[in-house]
Amino acid sequence: MSSLRVGLTGGIGAGKSEVSRRLESYGAVVIDADQVAREVVAPGNPGLAEVVAAFGEAVLTPDGGLDRERLGEIVFDDESLRAKLNAIVHPLVGRRMQELERAAKAAIVVHDIPLLAENHLAGNFDEVVVVDVPPRVQAERLARERRMTPAQAEARMRAQATREERLAVATIVVDNSGSLAELDRETGDLWAELRRRAKRLAEREADSPAG
Repeated sequence: MSSLRVGLTGGIGAGKSEVSRRLESYGAVVIDADQVAREVVAPGNPGLAEVVAAFGEAVLTPDGGLDRERLGEIVFDDESLRAKLNAIVHPLVGRRMQELERAAKAAIVVHDIPLLAENHLAGNFDEVVVVDVPPRVQAERLARERRMTPAQAEARMRAQATREERLAVATIVVDNSGSLAELDRETGDLWAELRRRAKRLAEREADSPAG
């Protein structure tokens, strides 16, 4: 039986991680793209050697790990360097996420992907859940929770897809502009809907000639 494959995304400060944690507590298998991206460039993995070959040893910490902050500074304002880094890391992340999905034994598998809209990945999933807040709320949260200046928050938000671009690929939208208690209710409703859709998928497979 196939799992329902769900892509979960949202802009910086939207609260995607809060939704991800709640879905995991309900029983979804969550595969975190950021976590996998760290894993594929960990010391001893070929990904790290490829990044160093492309960007030099200046991107290493004294203990031989990847200095993600330094690398981020190098690529943040240079689209060609960012594309060069993505060409190394994205295929490695994609393969590892596929391995983790194949190993998952769950009706619902959630791929937590911050840049799902930017990388045109919506077509890879049965459902795309977008955690949505107005840009004003994003900026307020980034200032409050991450101590960003308005200029820093604006730059980070501008580097991502627009709110409209994310909503355009959504099959389900979770509004997280309210309190955590409201988010609990929203995520409970989301889980119930995903379970209904997973059941429909299983029934379609059972009814198909190959099922």
